[in-house]
Amino acid sequence: MSWDYLLTAFIVCVSPGIGVVYTLSMTLGGGFRAGVWAAVGCTVATVFHMAVAMAGLATILHTSAVLFQAVKFAGVLYLLWMAWAVLKDRGGMSVAPAAPAPAGRIVRRGILLNLLNPKLPLFFLAFIPQFMPQGSGLGLLVQLGAAFSAVTFVTFLGYAALAASGRDMLLASEAAMRWLRRAFALSFAALGVKLAMARA
Repeated sequence: MSWDYLLTAFIVCVSPGIGVVYTLSMTLGGGFRAGVWAAVGCTVATVFHMAVAMAGLATILHTSAVLFQAVKFAGVLYLLWMAWAVLKDRGGMSVAPAAPAPAGRIVRRGILLNLLNPKLPLFFLAFIPQFMPQGSGLGLLVQLGAAFSAVTFVTFLGYAALAASGRDMLLASEAAMRWLRRAFALSFAALGVKLAMARA
């Protein structure tokens, strides 16, 4: 496994997406612990998608337009619901200070958010083979998948730590919290629109 692969994986993970937005929103609402559980949920989903890609099911998603569209629009609806919940401070998605949601619920929501993105297994199917020399076996594929999952978790933990470090200052400002709610709601809605426009 090369440093080029790890650096590329980090760049992919650090780019704002569903997992990043979810981890940040959970951290601001429930503190660092909630952010850690959000990162766990998002990473579990990444491991699942990696396994799907390795098993070749990504090819099925790529060739079955009906299946792809069904998964995609389920994801779009869920992201739009998340946007509404953040904006209205509903369903445990408040970014205002509050008792953190149960760990299991945070993890399940993180898993569901990322599982409903059918582009992920397709991405892994296209991304990982670029770093596999000809004749590589399953062992290297598993190593690359495990490394990507580890980079995902560490990166999201970094986002959680960053959000937690400025949490008290943000929570002290009512105007800042109002704008944060709008920003997160807009982010979830924008990610939903982006997913809706994705093609198999």
